[in-house]
Amino acid sequence: MNLPTALNSNNIIALANIGDNDSVVILENVTVRYRVPKEQVRTFKEYAIRRIKGEINHVEFLALNDVSLNIMRGEVFGLIGPNGAGKTTLLRLVAQVMRPTQGRVIVVGRVAPLLAMGAGFHPELTGRENVFLNGALLGYTRRQIEERFEWIVDFAEMWDFIDTPLRTYSSGMMARLGFAVATAVMPDVLIVDEVLSVGDIAFQEKSAARIHEFREAGATILLVSHSMDAVKKMCNRAAWLDHGKIRALGPADEVVEGFEEYMIIQTI
Repeated sequence: MNLPTALNSNNIIALANIGDNDSVVILENVTVRYRVPKEQVRTFKEYAIRRIKGEINHVEFLALNDVSLNIMRGEVFGLIGPNGAGKTTLLRLVAQVMRPTQGRVIVVGRVAPLLAMGAGFHPELTGRENVFLNGALLGYTRRQIEERFEWIVDFAEMWDFIDTPLRTYSSGMMARLGFAVATAVMPDVLIVDEVLSVGDIAFQEKSAARIHEFREAGATILLVSHSMDAVKKMCNRAAWLDHGKIRALGPADEVVEGFEEYMIIQTI
């Protein structure tokens, strides 16, 4: 069980407009610190009882360590790095679902996060019902969802299954539906965490084309992927995260090349 330390409510700032400034995501000296129990705790009840008795010992873990980053309007920005490097934590900060322990996060406009397959879905509801549920969680009005409903189902290619319970869907089907809902209305910032690696090649190409449409329209895309080809093909710039710190930042091709060379050396 991972518990963040006490957080300052002023550490995340969402702004509707910052005038002529072209930065839409700004991280200033951001640190995220977790307190991890040394002993294995199986349930929250057990954790609560042992904590009251003073029987829980913790170690601190820095998921992000003094990270500063500026992402510009209209960029497709890639985040790469090994598992545990801090990529998902950074995405959660930008999505405003968690706050940093230290530092400041500034996000401009509406954010549409695709952080995990099935996030915001209920397995017992139908695909149709989940479209409205997930859309509401993303901040869409019911009218917006109704106006875009046919487009969503068409894009996800889900007409044969839209009225069946979500628990009958494969992970690829949930990915298609989740991506369609999140991209039905153009956000200011779209966060994509590995969703492009799910599904068949045709869906991956369709998703890439949709992201390109957003890019052409001026939206900002923050992409996490273990596919270096996808990062090089789609991203303007990239950051390589390693143990919570930015190891390299710059043009996507150069950052990916450095990361690949490093990983080859590590396997020798």
